[in-house]
Parts: sequence; C-alpha cells; structure tokens
Amino acid sequence: MKIIFATGNKGKLREAAEILGEGFTLMCPADLGIYEDIEETGETLEENSVIKADFIHARTGMDCFADDTGLEVDALGGAPGVHSARYATDGHDFEANIDKLLAELEMHPDEPRTARFRSVVTLIFKGERHFFEGTLEGVIAAERRGDNGFGYDPVFIPDCHPEVTVAELDDDAKNAISHRGKALRAMAAWLRENA
Repeated sequence: MKIIFATGNKGKLREAAEILGEGFTLMCPADLGIYEDIEETGETLEENSVIKADFIHARTGMDCFADDTGLEVDALGGAPGVHSARYATDGHDFEANIDKLLAELEMHPDEPRTARFRSVVTLIFKGERHFFEGTLEGVIAAERRGDNGFGYDPVFIPDCHPEVTVAELDDDAKNAISHRGKALRAMAAWLRENA
C-alpha cells in the first residue's frame, strides 16, 4: 500500500518505515515535488496533526498521515508540549531546545522531572480522518547521554528502561517502546483490517 507521511524529517520517515514494515510503501511530500513548509498553527498536537494531513491530502488526493509529537514536562506545566520542535527558536534546533529545557528545569530543583512524549497521528484514508495516539512515560535526565535518535532523545529516560536515555537505545529497542511507534502500530493494524 502506498501512503504519504507528511514529514520532511528523515529520522521520522526511517522510523515509520521500520515500524510499518512490509506491505507499506512510504513516500514523503518531497517525493511528489511538495516542498512547502506546512505552518503548524494549531493549539494542540491533534490540531497540528490534522493541519499537516489535510495539507498533503488537499494537494495529492492520496491516502496520507501526519503526526505531531510533543514532550510534556510536569514541572513546566506540560511545556514544551505543542511547541516542542520550536521551543528555543523558530527552527527545529534541538540542541538549543534541549539547552532551554535543561536550564528551565534547573529553576525547579525540588520538582520531579517526570515527563512524557505524546504522539497524535492523523490518517486520511479514502477521504476520511482517523486518529491514533501513543505515549511514552519517563523522566528528564540532568545532561545529554547517547547519540542515537533525534530531538529530545538524549535527555529522556523512559520508565521501562530507567538505566538509559532513549538516545542510548538501538533502533529496535526504541521503536518497540516509542510513543510514535505505538501510534503507528495502531494505525498499521487498523489499515491491515480495513484496507
């Protein structure tokens, strides 16, 4: 099944292809000559996910999906949340984002560093929207560790692997527990039943 993943992030595309596995041919907007930056103006992860999926579907008419993912840190009232990718700057500068996150947590030394990654996937299949969600609970490390993965992975310690950050896990271990993986596996199972 051919399906478009509304992302330009090569890490996300690789991760999604590994999770979906055989039977799915993933394309990205660039494969179809779509290079526009989709403005994520939503106030929630759900709204941004819909904006991206609708944008690609309107231009191609093809089955597609989009995700929006946020890191929700309890000591920061759920921030960075929907602003995770652009927390420190207007661009996707995750080094700056991590620096800002760690600096802000230093201002809350007595608060727990509990957090979660949350992903919302919007699938447009045969013109209809379907939603899938996944979360990964954990805590924020005091400093970066590991070099696998992307985004906030070097400072996120998952509850299910309390000895390592996500960036210290190999791809198979990360995909098995990841928030996006949970949402994408639910989407893939739905597609296999309904396609």
